[in-house]
Amino acid sequence: MNGHAIVADGLHHTFAGVPALHRVDAAIRRGTITALAGPDGAGKTTLMRLIAGLLAPSGGLLRVNGLDPVADAGALRQRLGYMPQKFGLYEDLTVLENLDLYADLRDVTGDARASRLARLLSFTDLARFTSRPAGKLSGGMKQKLGLACTLIGSPDVLLLDEPCVGVDPVSRRELWRMVCQLASDGMTIVWGTSYLDEAERCSDLLLMHEGRVIHSGTPGELIASMTGRSMLLRNIEGNRRAVLRRVVCSERVIDGVLQGEAIRLVLAEPGRAPDSAGLGAGADAQLVDARPRLEDAFMALVGGGPMGVSPLADHLDRVEWPSGVDDTGAIEATDLTRRFGDFIAADRVGFRVRRGEIFGLLGPNGAGKSTTFKMMCGLLRPTSGEARVMGYDLTRSPGKARQQLGYMAQKFALYGNLSVAQNLRFFSGIYGLRGKIRDERIADMVRIFALGPYLDMSAGELPLGFKQRLALSCALMHRPAILFLDEPTSGVDPVTRREFWSHINGLVDKGVTVMVTTHFMDEAEYCDRIGLVYRGRMIAAGTPDELKRRARSDTLPDPTMEDAFIALIEREERTGESA
Repeated sequence: MNGHAIVADGLHHTFAGVPALHRVDAAIRRGTITALAGPDGAGKTTLMRLIAGLLAPSGGLLRVNGLDPVADAGALRQRLGYMPQKFGLYEDLTVLENLDLYADLRDVTGDARASRLARLLSFTDLARFTSRPAGKLSGGMKQKLGLACTLIGSPDVLLLDEPCVGVDPVSRRELWRMVCQLASDGMTIVWGTSYLDEAERCSDLLLMHEGRVIHSGTPGELIASMTGRSMLLRNIEGNRRAVLRRVVCSERVIDGVLQGEAIRLVLAEPGRAPDSAGLGAGADAQLVDARPRLEDAFMALVGGGPMGVSPLADHLDRVEWPSGVDDTGAIEATDLTRRFGDFIAADRVGFRVRRGEIFGLLGPNGAGKSTTFKMMCGLLRPTSGEARVMGYDLTRSPGKARQQLGYMAQKFALYGNLSVAQNLRFFSGIYGLRGKIRDERIADMVRIFALGPYLDMSAGELPLGFKQRLALSCALMHRPAILFLDEPTSGVDPVTRREFWSHINGLVDKGVTVMVTTHFMDEAEYCDRIGLVYRGRMIAAGTPDELKRRARSDTLPDPTMEDAFIALIEREERTGESA
């Protein structure tokens, strides 16, 4: 085990007889950042909990720094830090009180405590916020405080389970910088994630699927295997969503996603691309090679993505547009402002969303994005300005406005203690459905989303992908013309994300207008237009490709959407001028 901090040999685990891990073999090098990547339910959290000694394995061997996590739990506790998905911060306690609490739990006292707290507060840049309650921190700051609490015992091995779920790109980069510094100082870090762009940054990779390790090595090795299979379809004429549906049905293509004005596709075999002339993309459409990504490789390993057909959209009729409402005014914000005491959370925000358009509202944690989104949904009353949907003012005619919209909340606003069937009945009642029509709508959603086997299961126990299906079902029960999606795929794996967006793309083609918030920048590429909010103001608006072009520079000639997000915010900080 020289050179390896964690070793697993034939490790397996079952829950009530159901296998969660299947004979896992792994060797994680000391002083590296190893990505433990894969979809929801792949076994990542189970493996982390075994490493942390929180579960006893059903069989096989596991050693952490030469110690058995169960038999040597006392010794390992002093050498290992574990930050689970829902880290136990006490939101009523201040930043400093949380750190003191975890120092007590780790038996860190006296001068050692004082020096360690000072170092961690400086390291995480939280020294200015020691008296702020944890519940009032932004998402990124909460993650940094969670990391500081985990590091209070100076562990040799650090386990991070989905540390960037719900965290904006700026905070993600800050967190990544801190973790890289820890690794350079010799710490062994296991970074659990369903986001494969995060896994690309790591030194090593354990890629999991259905309880098995399907790749062990470096991310670069897996990416290199995709040479000649990743392509972009550019210069598309007409409806790019319709072109995407045709592309992914080609026998030569196993995966396809929208990437701004282009379509990114993965070939079934290197060098065997479909004929662009037969894709209905226009005479000027071109297929060009693209730099392979780890997500391309994952989709190839699991057999490709969904076919792009949405049974949901196929079942629904086109949205009827009320007379007298301009096609350009499906959703309108005019000088929308919200104050909380002296604090201005949204400052004269304005935009218009066209009928049948996907509009993305992006911004860092604490920028005012969620406040704006809630005002547009009618969940928060503006201090001044107007929010309209389908011509209805959300302040003057809230009931009529809300009947036009469906809302899918960030944490899936389901009632976890109610069954799937009870949630469907409850939400259909909220939207005024009764009797035969309610029963028919529920039956439709159960059939379309394959919820039948889960009807009696508590919603809180559903796998993440089925929670998402149920939440979307509840939001669409009344056939709304407007759909609000608040971080709809946070923590969701690439396959489930593609399935979700095939439904959304199909709904948009039926005339539904969509407004979405997201911290996942590849998802922002699905939007027709994007508004970037920072410090309560709209600092940039345009198509994804327009925003990327605005961020282009000599040092950043071909920016990604994440690069553009960060560059535009940094430019705003430097100049104070909107892009």
